[in-house]
Amino acid sequence: MKKLIFILIALLLSFSMSFGVSKVGTTAAQFLKIGVGSRAVGMGGAFVAVANDVSALYWNPAGLSRLHHNEAILMHSEWLADINFDYAGIAIDMGAMGTIGVSVTSVTMGEMKVRTELQPEGTGELFSASDIAGSIAYARSLTDRFSIGFNFKYIRQNIWHMASNGFAVDVGTLFKTQFNGMTIGMSITNFGPKMKMAGRDAKEYIDINPNANGSNDQLPAQLQMDPWSLPITFRVGVAMDAFRTENNALMVAVDALHPSDNSEYVNLGMEYSFYDWGFIRLGWQALFLDDNERGGVFSGEGSNNVVPSNVGLGVQYEVARGVVLKLDYAYADFGRLQNTQRFSLSVEF
Repeated sequence: MKKLIFILIALLLSFSMSFGVSKVGTTAAQFLKIGVGSRAVGMGGAFVAVANDVSALYWNPAGLSRLHHNEAILMHSEWLADINFDYAGIAIDMGAMGTIGVSVTSVTMGEMKVRTELQPEGTGELFSASDIAGSIAYARSLTDRFSIGFNFKYIRQNIWHMASNGFAVDVGTLFKTQFNGMTIGMSITNFGPKMKMAGRDAKEYIDINPNANGSNDQLPAQLQMDPWSLPITFRVGVAMDAFRTENNALMVAVDALHPSDNSEYVNLGMEYSFYDWGFIRLGWQALFLDDNERGGVFSGEGSNNVVPSNVGLGVQYEVARGVVLKLDYAYADFGRLQNTQRFSLSVEF
């Protein structure tokens, strides 16, 4: 099993070195890159090797096999530029058969004016745009230390009368070592065919010969839309307890990422737990990323700041026997793009 882990890591590193330039803005379905779960976001997205709650549906589907209970999550965030981001997911433990999960991701925004070159103040029409993704996941522990998981997605993007549909799959693994409980995680997300917009807005009327007489200025034509790749992301990370006592614990995690549409970067996070009911989290996201727009929390400075870019708080309480309620909050600083705040409500049952 260890050989399999090392082979996967070697493949990741060799693939990473094959790309020498940034490809920012060259993929479709960018909303798939928005992190899920206020706990993970508070830790700066360093979660591929942690993945021990229902948000593993997003970060590493293999983590679902480590739940040993049912869990559901609801999350809302007012994303950048007045965009609403919502997420709902549930994981069901089936014992020796493994764990299944489903999730829905939604991105919506308000209506906007239709503007043209000749009518820059608006035509009187309004349009809207939205994104949605639904997924079904399955995970299972193959041994007491090694787990694997899969997440199958349906993706749809819509803007006015145009839409694009696609499918993708996530694959993840988790391996618990014998070194102080350290866990190694790895995932490949959003692997699938290209997406292409289609719809009536691609239709236009042209004059194929402006110099000729006759009614040939209303010939229908169809604009050829290019297909765009999905934002595939490779993650590999480690997580372990820096210390753990009866009432206190500090977990640290680090992820290395190689996205298909950007340069490589690192996420670093930590979580301090007090009596297993109160949590404080810090995260440094997108370290060493070229042209990083993220700042340090409360610092207003640029990338690679020693001040964390993300902070988070969380509480959990057993409201009934076997039913645990979790409330988490995360703040992420985006520098000149200001910030986002996320709230998550989870329940174990």
